[in-house]
Amino acid sequence: MRERKLTTGLLRLAKRRREPVVVQTLRSATAATIAYVIALRLSPEPAPLTAPLTALLVVQVTFYATLTNGIRRVNSVVAGVLVAIAFSVLVGLTWWSLALLIVAALAVGHLVRVDEYVAEVAISAMLVLGVTTVGFTAWARIVETLIGAVVGTACNLLLPPPVWVDEAGRSIEDLARRVRQLMLRMGEEAGGRIPWERAAERLHEARRLDHDIVQVDAALRQAEDSLRLNPRVKEGLLHRVVLRTGLDTLEICTVVLRVLARSFTDLAKARGPEELFPARVGATVEQLLSEIADAVVSFAVLVTTHLSENAESAEARLSAELHTAAGTRDRLAELLQEEIRKDWAHWQLLGAVLTETTRIIDELNTEHRTRRLLEELDRVSRGQRAKRPRLALLRDRLGVQEELWRNHAGFGERPR
Repeated sequence: MRERKLTTGLLRLAKRRREPVVVQTLRSATAATIAYVIALRLSPEPAPLTAPLTALLVVQVTFYATLTNGIRRVNSVVAGVLVAIAFSVLVGLTWWSLALLIVAALAVGHLVRVDEYVAEVAISAMLVLGVTTVGFTAWARIVETLIGAVVGTACNLLLPPPVWVDEAGRSIEDLARRVRQLMLRMGEEAGGRIPWERAAERLHEARRLDHDIVQVDAALRQAEDSLRLNPRVKEGLLHRVVLRTGLDTLEICTVVLRVLARSFTDLAKARGPEELFPARVGATVEQLLSEIADAVVSFAVLVTTHLSENAESAEARLSAELHTAAGTRDRLAELLQEEIRKDWAHWQLLGAVLTETTRIIDELNTEHRTRRLLEELDRVSRGQRAKRPRLALLRDRLGVQEELWRNHAGFGERPR
């Protein structure tokens, strides 16, 4: 029994060894330990904990963040040490000098532009000023900080950081499924008598999707950073643009869905105790929203698929679902036209339902997606050329740009 549990545990660990969280934890622990061992030999301090602390903070989730954080952290510590030395020579440590020290250190932190490490300038200054041998401690703290920053950067070169593309892809698919569930609920209620309060609840649910968008955007930003300057990643620009344009499309769909929920709410208020839609119209609206909901999930699967063959099948499935939804939309248009002829009172709201569902279908269209992807690739490429013309020329010579455009419709192999 114990052997079986041990085997099961080892299998679970083996399966999770490639997960970004596990990889990042092991990398951080390794960097901090190595930095401490080196600092024990080079720093005059008996317990040089600044080195492992710096390495732990420098080894961020991406190599790009490691470089930028390492430089800013070293600058913040050096600035804090210099401020402490100046105060120790002029006034020493008192309650009022401590207050002036903090104000001066924070001001210097903003001047040297260390961003989130502004507080580190004041912390370094207080730690150094609080000891007797200021010059000795200042030198030791600078050495330990440099050791931690160098070790943290070296660990990202020797132990490449995890790529968070899969995590971002899962968050995009989860968002699409939440959109689908809301569409299905709205469709189920379209053919019956619902009070406007319940329709308003669906409107609030659609508004709450904005918070989900923010969370997905954060995950996507992390994925984008993990693709920058990562030696394991090929076609990093293409992966970033594919995910970003996919999220942009889903965000537009959620905005349109919120407007659709608003139309349902206003229509429920106007109808009062009557049905939201006549029976035939309500059944067609339910069918259309169900088909669009499936297409939203298929679109998310398409933009997060990491093999070209799977991407082709996902695109074919999405095209078929959109074709079916477009046919149902046309049938709904005929039914709404008949309904408007009978009752002109609510023609604007009925027409809005048709307009909003059509907008979502158009946004999910594969040709529209390809055009947007090409436009975004072109925009990003122009921006890179303007910022780094020599690097762009070198990449053109190596054929990188041509490879990106050649594979614009597919996704290549997902970096691991």
